[in-house]
Amino acid sequence: MLTETGRVVAVDDDGLWVETVRRSTCNACGVRQGCGHGLLERVREGQRGLIRVLPGEAGPGDCRIDDQVRISIPESLLLRASLLLYLLPLATLLAGAALGAALAPAASSDPAAMAGAALGLCLGLAVVRWHAWRHRDNPEMQPVLLAVLPRGEPAAPDPAAVLARSAS
Repeated sequence: MLTETGRVVAVDDDGLWVETVRRSTCNACGVRQGCGHGLLERVREGQRGLIRVLPGEAGPGDCRIDDQVRISIPESLLLRASLLLYLLPLATLLAGAALGAALAPAASSDPAAMAGAALGLCLGLAVVRWHAWRHRDNPEMQPVLLAVLPRGEPAAPDPAAVLARSAS
C-alpha cells in the first residue's frame, strides 16, 4: 500500500479533494547532475496536484478544509495502471506500424508504416482514455482516506532527509 499525505482543499458528499506536494529525493542522490529524472524534478519540484479521494474508514464527515490527511492506493493498482498507460499505446503503435507496412505496396511501405504507427498510437491513447472514463467512479480504483492527522503533527518526513539519514 502506497501512502501519501496532503491537505484537504474541498469536502464533497462522496469524497474529498486533497492537495499533495511533489517531493524529490534527488538532492540525496550522487548522480543528480546526469540524470534525466533529476532534470524533470528540478523543473516540477514543489508543484501541487489535486487528487479526488474516497472516504475510506475515516468518513468525509471527519475532515474539514485545511486538515492534514493520509491517503493510500494499492501497489497492484498502480502497477496495472502503469502497464495499461505505457504498454498499451506502445503495443498499438507497433501493431499499427506493422499493419501499415504489410498492407502497403513495397515501394511506399515506409509512409504507410508511419501512418499506421500514428493511427495505432492514437487508438491506444483513446483506449486508455476510455478505460479511465469507464472506471472513474470505481471505488477499487481510487485513492482512499486512511486517517485524518492530528493538528500539529508533521505531514510527512522529507524523503531526501530520510535517505540522507539512512545513508550515513
